[in-house]
Amino acid sequence: MLKNLLKDHHIILASGSPRRQQFFKDLDLDFTIQLKEVEEIYPDHLQASAISDYLAKLKSDAFGDLQDNDILITSDTIVWHNNKAIGKPKNLEDAKRMITLLSDDTHEVITSVCFKTKSQVKVVHHTTKVTFKKLSSEEINYYINTHKPLDKAGAYGIQEWIGFIGIVHIEGSYFNVMGLPTHLVYETLTALAKS
Repeated sequence: MLKNLLKDHHIILASGSPRRQQFFKDLDLDFTIQLKEVEEIYPDHLQASAISDYLAKLKSDAFGDLQDNDILITSDTIVWHNNKAIGKPKNLEDAKRMITLLSDDTHEVITSVCFKTKSQVKVVHHTTKVTFKKLSSEEINYYINTHKPLDKAGAYGIQEWIGFIGIVHIEGSYFNVMGLPTHLVYETLTALAKS
């Protein structure tokens, strides 16, 4: 359906995330992947969604002139807990620290998506609240040693073992926690295709 609306557009997904790439396939979209290295640094005064909005746009700024029919899509996900942004862990020790922080508490997962064409830039975001049970140190150690927490904001994947056993409540989009608010992507691309 959306694929037909976008038949005259060239979708460029600027993300190395296998989960985001799979979402675009599952949305039945034709797209190409283009990656550019961006240093993900943001001003200290930014809070919550302002951080992910800034970083998603920063990633789009790395791309020069677009063609008339191009739609470039960049995104960024952060975990927001106790008024602090938690990004990806540096190592397994850092991953353990992050998951311990999130244990027995509620945090927010915020994903911003930037849509850039030759004539406009639009940034949208979605926030999901996630609550973990009190995780034991054995559960945390098992997870970080048997899965790959280093490429994930907050050091966990909701779709993995830790999500199965540890998440007791979620308010908002599940897919957003995986890294992409798919409903917002669909809505925004539909609007862009019709404009």
